[in-house]
Amino acid sequence: MPLPLAPQGEEVIVRKVLLDEKERRHFESLGILVGAKLCVLSRVGGSVILRIRGGRLALDKSLAMKILV
Repeated sequence: MPLPLAPQGEEVIVRKVLLDEKERRHFESLGILVGAKLCVLSRVGGSVILRIRGGRLALDKSLAMKILV
């Protein structure tokens, strides 16, 4: 399922990242790669706020839809 549809407050595991090579490398540097655990903290105005590696990260909906959990 795409990341924005993941249950809020539950830890999920990234199964696939549907981005080109340049974007995928950037996301990997942020900790978003296949097998990574993250948690959807909230959804605000179409954006998704995640907890990953002890920090928080906000993604717009179009990018978040390309992350499958």
